[in-house]
Amino acid sequence: MKTISLAELKQGEHAVIKGLERSELGNKLMVMGLLVGETIEVNRIAPLGDPIAFKIGNYLLSLRKDEAAAVKVELIMES
Repeated sequence: MKTISLAELKQGEHAVIKGLERSELGNKLMVMGLLVGETIEVNRIAPLGDPIAFKIGNYLLSLRKDEAAAVKVELIMES
């Protein structure tokens, strides 16, 4: 499967987190619950495309598009 950035997902799509940028931002995102192997869903996208609300576990997390770009994911294909 192809790895893409979290910022590239469309509303309603689900993905599995495959990696985070190795940086201070990546560390911050891990502390917020974005861990490799977790399933994440795009819940809402603001009208101008930024920020984006993601559902991870049982909470919502809002990220700016540039923050979401630091997370690499693999899209889950619905059957």
